[in-house]
Amino acid sequence: MTKIRNPKDFWTAVIYITIGSIFLFVSRDYPMGSSLKMGPAYFPTVLSSLLIIIGVISLARSFVQQGTPIGSFTFRGLLVVISATVLFGLIVRGAGLIVALPTLVVVSAYGSIRFRWGESLALAAGLTLFCVLVFLKGLGVPLPIVGSWFTR
Repeated sequence: MTKIRNPKDFWTAVIYITIGSIFLFVSRDYPMGSSLKMGPAYFPTVLSSLLIIIGVISLARSFVQQGTPIGSFTFRGLLVVISATVLFGLIVRGAGLIVALPTLVVVSAYGSIRFRWGESLALAAGLTLFCVLVFLKGLGVPLPIVGSWFTR
């Protein structure tokens, strides 16, 4: 009987393969299109296929490579990250991306046992600058940089 040598890789593989399979199943009824003229199923099909491939690689690795056991599950971290995501969704239009994104990053980081203010603030600043440049300026995503709460 084959023994799982790396439980983290094994359960990661199970999650990737499950999520990839669900989205592959859901996208099967949409028109695929081609790589030049993509249909609604193209992106989810390609992405879910890649996710399944990564899951299969991780699954194979879980039986070959030795790993550490899975640590205990903490609900605190899960609740903090979910709360940060909900908070981001609630304030992004009113406060703007320049307030909502650093709030998301810092509150999410607070869910970690290795939380450090300096690192979290540096990450928040870098990620905010990157997102403003790429998504708002480069791609034209219609989100305010500074929201209506801070402007007239």
